[in-house]
Amino acid sequence: MLFSNTLPPSTDTAISNDLAQVLFQEIANTISRTSGLAPGYADLLLMATGAVCVVLLASIATWGTRLLAVRMIALATRKNTLAWNTLLSDSFLLQRLSRFAAILVYTRLGYFVFCKKPELYDLLNTIVSIYTIWLAASILLSLLDLARRVATARGHAARMPVHGVSQAIKLVVWLIGSILILSTLLNKSPVYFLSGIGALSAVLLLIFKDALLGLVAGVMLSANRMVVSGDWIEMPKYDVDGEVVEVSLTTVKVRNWDMTIVTVPAYSLIGESLKNWRGMTDSGGRRIKRAICIDMQTIRFADDALLAHWGKIDLLKKYLAQKKEQIEKENRSLNDKNNELATGDTTLAPFNKRRLTNIGTFRAYCLAYLRKHPGVHQEMTLLVRQLSPNEHGLPLELYFFTNNTSWSIYEDTQSDIFDHLLAIISEFDLAVYQTPSSTDQRFFAKLIAKN
Repeated sequence: MLFSNTLPPSTDTAISNDLAQVLFQEIANTISRTSGLAPGYADLLLMATGAVCVVLLASIATWGTRLLAVRMIALATRKNTLAWNTLLSDSFLLQRLSRFAAILVYTRLGYFVFCKKPELYDLLNTIVSIYTIWLAASILLSLLDLARRVATARGHAARMPVHGVSQAIKLVVWLIGSILILSTLLNKSPVYFLSGIGALSAVLLLIFKDALLGLVAGVMLSANRMVVSGDWIEMPKYDVDGEVVEVSLTTVKVRNWDMTIVTVPAYSLIGESLKNWRGMTDSGGRRIKRAICIDMQTIRFADDALLAHWGKIDLLKKYLAQKKEQIEKENRSLNDKNNELATGDTTLAPFNKRRLTNIGTFRAYCLAYLRKHPGVHQEMTLLVRQLSPNEHGLPLELYFFTNNTSWSIYEDTQSDIFDHLLAIISEFDLAVYQTPSSTDQRFFAKLIAKN
């Protein structure tokens, strides 16, 4: 025990204990003479009075220590942006630290009060020892809670597995504290209980298999930062599609986008596949990959009127000038070659020379529009490409990234871009393919009936 009298006392301790017994006896004799009480009753009265005084002194010491600590912390952190008083109050650290003052009062005055009742002193000594172990463990837990709250307030909790690590340390603290309390109660060495736990390890592994599996998985999740609070994860098997709100040692709590809460065992995230969108968030860009299906019957070469019309579009002026120079140069080369091989009319027929198409020019416009759009990430992949034609026409796919990963801003940017492209596509004499609707079918039916 922490304050046990069973061990041989040192010389100083023995002298102080003897002085306490002599002083107690002198005071008891004085009470007996002045009040006329029997010596035994005088001893009881003195013990009761001493116990009340010890309790009062312990309470005053606890209150004074807490008040002094609060004042000192307030002065030390008056220029700090963090609300330390609130953080310390929420973690109960000061309240638990101040209780050591009461233990100190008892250790100094306890023997004097109960020196005539050694069995009562031993019992109270055991209780104080257990309380001291519990209080020390509680203070360690309060320090962990304070560290977690400070990390959360400063924004570090999203980058570090604070919650899972603190839970692991709490588990170890309570395990050690429980062993020390049992050793105090049974007056055995802590090694005795550790050896007993080793002998029961096989049984414990069998009984607590799921709990231990979750514990190991939670430690792996926290240590490798596979999943941290704030991550967006997807696990279709468990209907998980949302933000991680808490990562504990055995479970991961996820708030889905429909605001439902799903709790997933930690070992499921280790042993099964999941999609974590953290990489997208960290990169600063979110991908858009969407195609516009072009009606292939509207694809054609551009004539002079169409080229003149496109020349009024600012985004196409540079492209058209470069293409015009390149095409004229190649057509002159083809014309010179024909002059060498043929006689008579050597003017190139339209199908023998290079010409711009409306689909190619629209593709160039899409690329130029994306290059100028303020919501598009210009340092990540940006493509406008044709996919294989199918029964829905010619898919023209836009592959790019927004420069904001927020869901609402991402959707607004995507809608804004495709609203514009779908509205301007008619300027290129192109049409978007869509399956005939019921309105189209009724129109055709009326047209056939009329004819």
